[in-house]
Amino acid sequence: MRTESLDSSYLALPDDGGPFAGVVVVHEAFGLNDNIRDICGRFAGEGYAALGVDLFEGRSRAVCMARMLVGGLAGNLDYYGVPGLKDALGRLAGHPEVDGERIGAIGFCLGGSIVLTWACTEDRLTAVAPFYGSAPRPRGAMRRLCPVVGSWPGKDFTTRAAGVLETELTAAGIAHDLKIYPGAKHAFFNDRWRNYQPDAAADSWRRVLAFFDEHVRERPTG
Repeated sequence: MRTESLDSSYLALPDDGGPFAGVVVVHEAFGLNDNIRDICGRFAGEGYAALGVDLFEGRSRAVCMARMLVGGLAGNLDYYGVPGLKDALGRLAGHPEVDGERIGAIGFCLGGSIVLTWACTEDRLTAVAPFYGSAPRPRGAMRRLCPVVGSWPGKDFTTRAAGVLETELTAAGIAHDLKIYPGAKHAFFNDRWRNYQPDAAADSWRRVLAFFDEHVRERPTG
């Protein structure tokens, strides 16, 4: 694996030459930390160019999160953080070793919510993988989403989003794989956090890779 910096973002690349399919990795409330860098490395090990973004870079985390929350509740699809992700995708797509027509995104908690909102207005994404993310508002916007592979714990403030997405994505004929893990808690994928649940984490990672193989890596281009 090779690593580079793209402005404030962390880029992990496979050792072999590209062009690679890409993944934008969006952090939880903890920001761009070693857990997110590890996830980027795991994607690189699977043959993807993975860009870990920092939505809080140079700013107050509390202020950034408040602006995201208010924007999401108001149904603003371009709320704070979304323009930054669009810029990050452009930087990733412009990298000489990345195929800009094959890019997905994954996000966790705050990142899962913003990835879903971003994908409602982003035609360049070919699939997204929200973990414990909330459903975007307005609900009708979800019918413009790309394919979605989503994972939630059984009892969480975000779990209801799985049913909302199931209804909207089915109605729109959008490919999706949504799963709730009954015994898991919030942040079950984070192996550096007390709620880490190995079985749920392993199964959700397997599903993400299989879904991204179909909708990102093997997506017909041209």
